[in-house]
Amino acid sequence: MPIFEYKCRQCGHVTSFLEKAGAHGSHKCEQCGSGKTDKAFSTFTAQAGSTREVPGTCANAGSCASGSCPHNHR
Repeated sequence: MPIFEYKCRQCGHVTSFLEKAGAHGSHKCEQCGSGKTDKAFSTFTAQAGSTREVPGTCANAGSCASGSCPHNHR
């Protein structure tokens, strides 16, 4: 089931809900309790191909506290 975000018209808080695609239920803001929410445009990430790191491209390379980072390419 996908996660959808709803923005509260009253306070502006964004809340995420796990629901079936095409569901038309009403949601309450978890911050102020208002039932006036609108579905927000959400971004998503898709990954294709290999998940293997390319040497020298990992932002954490060499900076892990334990020194045993699997991304440490030394």
